[in-house]
Amino acid sequence: MKIQQTIIFCLTLAVLLLTACSPSKSPAPDNGQQQTAQESKEAKKLLQGIWVDEETEEVTFRALGDTIYYPDTISQPAYFKIIGDSLYIGSDSKSYLIVKQSEHVFWFESQSGDVMKLQKSDDPIHVFAFVQDKPQVMTYTEVVKTDSVVTYNGERYHWYLAINPTKYKVHVVSYNNGVETDNIYYDNIMHVSVFSGAKKFFSTDFKKQLFASKIPQEFLEKAVLSNMEFTGVDNQGFHFVATICIPDGAACYKAENTVSFDGQLTTTLLEY
Repeated sequence: MKIQQTIIFCLTLAVLLLTACSPSKSPAPDNGQQQTAQESKEAKKLLQGIWVDEETEEVTFRALGDTIYYPDTISQPAYFKIIGDSLYIGSDSKSYLIVKQSEHVFWFESQSGDVMKLQKSDDPIHVFAFVQDKPQVMTYTEVVKTDSVVTYNGERYHWYLAINPTKYKVHVVSYNNGVETDNIYYDNIMHVSVFSGAKKFFSTDFKKQLFASKIPQEFLEKAVLSNMEFTGVDNQGFHFVATICIPDGAACYKAENTVSFDGQLTTTLLEY
């Protein structure tokens, strides 16, 4: 009997020792729940409204629900959240350090490290800054066609130009009062044809990639082919000038495209 009790005692002790030595396993945290728990609902509530620059009183953004809206037609609305002392904006959650926040004051550090000082607007007219009825800059919504008949050395020629809008998106990152925004534009294709009587001796579609040998790739990635115009005819041929620009900015290239009388194309960079 004593032997049986001794065996039972030993087995019980072994089980207890194994249990004590085994690492405890806690359930894996739910990232979504953890993220929600960390987010400050009070800070998000304080941010609701239209915010303007303290010095210039220019409208910076509007926080409505969990989305930030910008007062232009090209900056895309972005989801935001506030965790701790940081404002997170966008799908990739770029963070901005909050310096000061109250019901009517919001200061934060921009990407460059400057402190952006905003105050909540109480002017009802500022809501009209978010009425998106302005045309998008440098974007065509329908095909634009132009043509004309020109005479050179007694011969009549007919040129035809069509600007075709596309769904090719061009993403341009800009900074709206220190907040990084992803702006979306749409590129265009320019079609040019030249006729001698009923004979078409030149016809092609111009895309911005055709200027890759003349314009840096880094520029082209952010640019759109914004315009093409006929500028004249001479002994070299027919001249069409293309404008390639980064939208909503001052940076542009102009390229002259000369169509010779035998249908050959020559492109020359005019200016930057």
